[in-house]
Amino acid sequence: MTTTTLAVLVPLLPFLGAVAGLLLGRTDPGFVRPLAVLPTLGALVLAVLVAVRQGGGQAIDAATELTPTGSVPVEIALHIDGFAALVAVLVAFVASCVQIYSTGYLRDDPRYASYAALVSLFTSAMLLVVYSGDLIVLLVGWEVMGICSYFLVGHYWETPEARAASLKAFLVTKLGDVPFLIGLFALATDAGSFRITKILGTVASGGIDHPTLVALLLLAGVAGKSAQFPLHTWLPDAMAGPTPVSALIHAATMVAAGVYFVARLLPLFQASSAAMVVLAVMAAVTMAGSALAALAQDDIKRVLAYSTISQLGYMTGALAVGDRGAAVFHLLSHGAFKALLFLAAGVVIHAAGTNSLAAMARMGGLRDRVPDAYWTMTVALLSLAAIPPFSGFFSKESVLAAAEHVTTGHTEQAPIAAGWTVLVAGLLTALLTAAYAARLWLLAFRGRGAEVADHGRQPLTMTVVLWVLAVPSLAFGGLAYTSLPGWFDGGSLTPTLTTSILGTGLALVGGLTTYGVWQGTRALAADVPLGAVAAHPEGDAGLVEAEAIAGHEPAYGDVAYAPDPADPGRLLLGPLYRHAAVGFHLDAVYDVLFVRPVQGAASLVRFLDREVVDTYVRGAAALPRWLGAAVRRAQTGNVQTYVSALLAGAVVLTVAAVLVATGA
Repeated sequence: MTTTTLAVLVPLLPFLGAVAGLLLGRTDPGFVRPLAVLPTLGALVLAVLVAVRQGGGQAIDAATELTPTGSVPVEIALHIDGFAALVAVLVAFVASCVQIYSTGYLRDDPRYASYAALVSLFTSAMLLVVYSGDLIVLLVGWEVMGICSYFLVGHYWETPEARAASLKAFLVTKLGDVPFLIGLFALATDAGSFRITKILGTVASGGIDHPTLVALLLLAGVAGKSAQFPLHTWLPDAMAGPTPVSALIHAATMVAAGVYFVARLLPLFQASSAAMVVLAVMAAVTMAGSALAALAQDDIKRVLAYSTISQLGYMTGALAVGDRGAAVFHLLSHGAFKALLFLAAGVVIHAAGTNSLAAMARMGGLRDRVPDAYWTMTVALLSLAAIPPFSGFFSKESVLAAAEHVTTGHTEQAPIAAGWTVLVAGLLTALLTAAYAARLWLLAFRGRGAEVADHGRQPLTMTVVLWVLAVPSLAFGGLAYTSLPGWFDGGSLTPTLTTSILGTGLALVGGLTTYGVWQGTRALAADVPLGAVAAHPEGDAGLVEAEAIAGHEPAYGDVAYAPDPADPGRLLLGPLYRHAAVGFHLDAVYDVLFVRPVQGAASLVRFLDREVVDTYVRGAAALPRWLGAAVRRAQTGNVQTYVSALLAGAVVLTVAAVLVATGA
């Protein structure tokens, strides 16, 4: 079987599994779990085979024209280079872990069949984006992921949080997709093709007329899909969906799509210094601002959500300094440890019966109830904090090293201003990342109080997946940083001495400072009791999570934070804490700038439609109605009246005829 055929089957298998799962979900529920897991595992095996055959060598290209358009052709095309081959393996690997984990996590969920089918479709769409060599076909996968996220985030549609979160995710990402679509058509018009290889050839020859405008239009879509400032606000609220969905979205699909898209078309962005500086500023604000917000969240999943936004900022920062190898390296490393963090968080929420870190800080023995989640989450948090020798250290340092090379003039792939922006923000974020990672670990696993109830061991399908993901979270970076350049552009991914010392030193300062503050505030936890525990902690994990999310705001007054004086983040951030907890009020700003004006415009249109347009319509109908009323009065049903009217009419006509004939 040719490599091209194998590559076609990679996205096709999950798609067929999704279709079969939807068709058989109600009639033959026994087939649902095999149809969810086996096609995704098959896609993983095939993706690995494609990667082995591609081997980081010459890109594999294949295309056939989909339909004649009369202008720019649309083709079903594959373009598989080292980037695509490895990212596809990541997508299929994480999706397989999520599907296996979900068989235990949602084992009693009545809507599991549709959930599993949507996860498979989500996976297929992302794989289509990864392998596609044509931007229109890529756009199909891009939009399918959007609609899948809408349904999956809203899986617990009975809760208002899930309904609002799914709608917000859909609308905010669509806000970015409008200029993104315009940018795609403008790009294809200049290049004469939607094929990525032809577009890059046109960019190299200087054939793009307005590279800055096109790049900025495309960046709007990337900001929406990859949750970058200022379109990142949907991602923390998307935590209202099931935890496995969060793992899939944050680790391998959806938010990774925007970073991957820019990596594919990086020469286009490099053709505009302005676009690279904008990308650098966007990355810097995103990574630092989201790290600050993560330090103030009470919901354990919202901490991880803001963490994802911040880590995506590292990836876009690497792209802003012209090093897509470092960006994709961090994407691969982050995919493993972030999937592990979310899936371990699902186990913790189930055992504790709450998603609140403030409540967990008042529980004793949680780490003993979930030892698998405790140890694997510790590994993942150390990787997130970029502590050597964990994977996150090597991938994050490759980003900082790339920024340092730009600032020192060793490379001219990006403006120096972009290099300094990314480097300074990256070092600051390293400090903040270690701080919020330490805070999460201390509050979740080092609490004091009543013992957590023992509800037995988690299903094997959940705990095994955690240990599988712990392996790359620990070892991938150290094993891969020397070999990955051969798969990418050949640039070195080896950490430099300066950034390694600075980055690791700041991370240690952040972690140790948080520990010291926690030691001083932990005694307050016993004096201020807090609750927000789910009603049925012994039930299905998915049900516990839905109840925990729904119960957080009624208990604490806000979905984001809790009034906990024992929270070390409160002391670390000081007056910033209240603002960071609500995402620096960006939702309120958008409400004033966009939501209210749109609602006002809608009210005006409604008024004009009812009071102006309808008035003319009613007026146009009034005359025929009056005439009809007059005619209706003549319809008495009396024959004598009809005969009299007929004779009177005949007389009138006769008189008129005589007058006309006589010329009177």
